[in-house]
Amino acid sequence: MRAEFWRIRIARILTGLVLAYLLAPLLVILPMSLTSGSNLTLPGPGWSWRWYELVLSDPRWLDALGNSLIVGLGSTLLAVLLATPAAVALAWGKFPGRQFALALIATPLVLPIVILAVASFSFYASAGLLGSRLGLILAHAGLSAPVVLITILASLRGFDLGLMRAAASLGAPPLTAFRRVLLPLVAPGVLAGAIIAFVISFDEVVIASYLTTAEQRTLPRVIFSGLRESISPAIAAAAVLLILASTLLLCLAAALQRPKDR
Repeated sequence: MRAEFWRIRIARILTGLVLAYLLAPLLVILPMSLTSGSNLTLPGPGWSWRWYELVLSDPRWLDALGNSLIVGLGSTLLAVLLATPAAVALAWGKFPGRQFALALIATPLVLPIVILAVASFSFYASAGLLGSRLGLILAHAGLSAPVVLITILASLRGFDLGLMRAAASLGAPPLTAFRRVLLPLVAPGVLAGAIIAFVISFDEVVIASYLTTAEQRTLPRVIFSGLRESISPAIAAAAVLLILASTLLLCLAAALQRPKDR
């Protein structure tokens, strides 16, 4: 019992150290975003909220935020529509090559993002979608769909197929059984996958740099461009807002998964 206690305590300490190592660099951004000066320096000459006011009022930042929201919501919806039936087929289907199909779908999770960006650039350029918002939505949907698929597969792992058989025995068509029985029970997994897909799209910058023009620039791309063009504390303020939004969404995704784990 005592050995188990110390094993849990050591595991928690190590987890805390790893999290501190990963998150400590992000904490530097917060005081930089609150400086009253015009440069990204520490320590700053004073404290001010003016850079947050600039980000939330400047049309350049607001347009980029609007593009990120449109692309994120569009790619999330498409990823969920593609991943949900694919997850059902891979979880319950009995066909040759099922494991190979799962590995093929999960390829974007292991490939370097630069390779995906170059491939997306070549494909959408030949399709005439380069520089369009639709092309970026399709590319981000392909990037995030495997994550949604894996999340839904985890939810389906504990699903009782007897419920679907009972619905069929009562005369429910397959689509009705899917909508009234299956979907409500796996909804937390679907929603968690959708949130993660939105965060992936909202934070992605490499593919967006290849596929978008100045009119379709997303918020991460504006931040990245600002680091090369003009170093301003507004970049730090936008980064802090982006980190907070992503953290809140990921916490929501974890909360949705917790009842399923219990």
